[in-house]
Amino acid sequence: MDLEGKMMSREVSQLLWESEKTVSTAESCTGGRIAEALIAVPGASKYFKGGIICYVNEVKENLLYVSHELLEEKTAFCEEVAIEMVKGACKALNTDYAIAATGIAGPGGGTKEIPVGTIWLACGTTEKVITCKLSEDEGRDINLLNATNKAMQLFCEFLKSERPENDQETVQES
Repeated sequence: MDLEGKMMSREVSQLLWESEKTVSTAESCTGGRIAEALIAVPGASKYFKGGIICYVNEVKENLLYVSHELLEEKTAFCEEVAIEMVKGACKALNTDYAIAATGIAGPGGGTKEIPVGTIWLACGTTEKVITCKLSEDEGRDINLLNATNKAMQLFCEFLKSERPENDQETVQES
């Protein structure tokens, strides 16, 4: 793990400790790297429950409740699948939050429509999910490193947006 990844892991750890919430992962192309980043900080067992590595559609469908029709219509490498993976991981592993990754890390497997380097990241809850698409092909190792770091950054931003002091509502006294 690079320095940026370690710093992000510490920040995510702190936010999860403070909120007393739990997280899980649903990973296809990253193969457990996001889970590894989450447990890089001692004490991760307080907030990290586990992950599902779902390299094949059968696992996405059976363990994460991703729609078969969606996989057939749009392939596994789309935003909608990443969103369903987050929601499915929250349900399957009974966590407050989940982080998901699906895409084509390379070197092969890409098509004209979905080239190598296309990776969809998502994080959130069963009710609210944010996404990010990576599209640069910098070789398999860098693609996976970038996806892991960006997933952690995206999740950190999501956690910060969920903090009570970020609520937009104001309390009026009578």
